[in-house]
Formats: sequence, structure tokens, C-alpha cells
Amino acid sequence: MYVYDQLYRIPGTLVRGGTSKGVILRTVDLPKDPVIRDEIILKIFGSPSNNQIDGIGGGTPLTSKLALVGPPIFPDTHISYTFGQVSLEKKVIDYKVTCGNIASAVGLYALEEGYVQLQEPVTVVRIFNTNTNGIIEVEIPVAKGQIQYDGEFSISGVPGTGPRIMVNFIETGGKFLGKTLPTGNAVDTIRLDDGREYLVTVIDAVNPIVFVHAEDIGISGTELSDEMNHNHLLLDTLESIRVKAGEMIGLIKNRAAVTPSTHALPKIAIIAKPKEYETEGKKKIEKDSIDIIGRYISMGSLHRAFAVSGSIALAAAANIPGTLPNQLVASVHTGLRIGHPTGTIYVETQIVKEGDDWKIKRAAVERTARRLMDGYLYVPTSCLRTIHL
Repeated sequence: MYVYDQLYRIPGTLVRGGTSKGVILRTVDLPKDPVIRDEIILKIFGSPSNNQIDGIGGGTPLTSKLALVGPPIFPDTHISYTFGQVSLEKKVIDYKVTCGNIASAVGLYALEEGYVQLQEPVTVVRIFNTNTNGIIEVEIPVAKGQIQYDGEFSISGVPGTGPRIMVNFIETGGKFLGKTLPTGNAVDTIRLDDGREYLVTVIDAVNPIVFVHAEDIGISGTELSDEMNHNHLLLDTLESIRVKAGEMIGLIKNRAAVTPSTHALPKIAIIAKPKEYETEGKKKIEKDSIDIIGRYISMGSLHRAFAVSGSIALAAAANIPGTLPNQLVASVHTGLRIGHPTGTIYVETQIVKEGDDWKIKRAAVERTARRLMDGYLYVPTSCLRTIHL
């Protein structure tokens, strides 16, 4: 971090990873004091503000993401990565979650910045994710001594094509709560304060996530953003289910202080049987092209796609007998095709039973990523009264 007249100037890289966009900052360029550091980051993004007009945030949860990177702090890794979800509404950065989409961009960044030597045909970048204390392996295509930036692979929710980047999560089960099935049950019953009851499956895989059946909450599961995000009664119900589940597994202690933007965990997603529907872009998704339908809620609104971490949890749950996702899929297999608002996402898992729980040995998803811009981010010194020059 540099002082330039009355501005702090911080090097940064704007990236697109999967269906998310955010900024990569090096820890060496930021204050060590986490309070001061986060004040700077919030100003960089223009938060709190729903449109983030005074910063580089895009005014949505998918475009308000942060990656703090630094040298490896864990053996046999190349780079360390801390993910932060920057709130639009409050002066909060949530570091209790992680993001597989942004991890794909961090892997590419590590290779571009020389953290890893190029190897053909694929260079594997081993990332230590501090949010989960877990390992993420990102596979970057390399040919003729150069990173490949052109390719024919595409993902739903992102226009155009690029090289296929594989994001592999190693041993992802129970990272937050100690068990893949934190309650010990494939299905639990949540009872709300008004007496309504809902069946849920809670899985701890990359992030803890609650799955609820679309029919149980009175929808088809194929709803898109306009319909979902204007249905405040539905969103309130989902938030109540999420909070109750969070209390059940010990992640939420004081519900009065909880909002979708301040307490991101557990996540919640809606699932439904495969059926034909149209995406946000009017593309028809055929029933036979997917194994399950998913609608992922991020910071209180519908995710335009389906989060990588959520897809891994859903694929894992689909392979555990008796869970709600398992009951909806026609057959159990390592790969799962999830239909979401802008298309589909395919994820593979390797899961085995060990004792009274399940171990997720590996989970992999296909992504693309791109460096968008390098430069300096400027923050007025006047916004940081606690810093003494």
C-alpha cells in the first residue's frame, strides 16, 4: 500500500472466475490490522451501498467478491487464498464462506504471477484456502510453454468460450462442522415459530448448506429472478428455515442479529425433480438433459446460476442415501447435472461411507476464468481516521 498525496494506492487485479467477478488483492499490499484492512476494502468496493457506485463492486453479490492472496502458508501448496463476500448493505466482509468460482481465477492468477512453473499439457495449482483450511487444486491448460487463453469450452451464465479449467476440492466434507452430515441425519424437520414444518437436508461440503424441496414451499423450482426476488413471503420463509437450521447446527447463536448479508452460513438452496423450463436467456432446458433442478439463494436473493460450493454439496448429498436430493435423482452416480436459472452446471464427486459419516474424497467442477484488468485502487485517507501517518 502506498500513500499518494491524500490517497492510498493499492495494486489490484480485477478477475472473472466462473460466474462471479471480483478483485484479487495481495496481503502484502494491505495493513496487517484486519479492521483497517477491511475499511479499505469496503471503500474499494463502494460498500455499503446497493449499487456500489463509489467503488468497483457491481451492485450484486456475484460481483462483490474478494480474494486475498499471499505466499503459501501450508506445505505442498503454491499460494494461499482467503475469500471474502463483501456486503452491499452493511459494513461487513464475510470470511466464513468460500467460493469455488473465484478459486478458478486465483489458480490462473497464481500461474500468471509465477507462483507456479508452467507444465504441459496441464499445470496444477495447489491452493490453500484459509476459509476452510482445505486444499483446492486448479488445473490450467498449457501448450508450447504458454497459458492457453483460447478454447471451445463454455459455461452457463458466461458468454463466449475459453479453455476448460478444472477446480478440484480435496477432502471437502465437514470443514466447518466436523461432519458431512452435521446432524447425523439424512433428513431433519425444521419447525418455524409460527408452527410451519419443513423437511430439510443439511450438508457440510465446502460450505454448510440447507436443501429444501420446492413443492414443500409452494413453488415449482423453475422460477427465475424476477419471480423469486419479488416474492418477499417466499424469501422470508426461506430465511426463517435457514436461520432455524443454522441454530440447529450451532452456526447461528443470536438470531436477532442475523441478516442474509451479515451471516452467510448456512447457505440455502431449493431443489426439484427434473422438468423442462426456460432459462433467464430464454434457452430451453430439456428434462432429460439434467438430473435435478436447483435454485441457490445468495445474500437473500436468487443466484443467477448455481454456486460452485453449492453444486458440490448438492452432488455429495445426491449420493448419500435418504437425503432430499438423493430422493429426487433417478440414479446415483459420480456426476450430477444441475439445472439452474441460466443453464446447467456439471459436478463430479467421489464419496465413501466411513463409520457413521460420509467422506468427500474429491469434488470437481468445470469453469472458465479471465483476468480483466490490472491497476491501482484508490482510497481517500480521510475515510480512515484510525490511521496515523
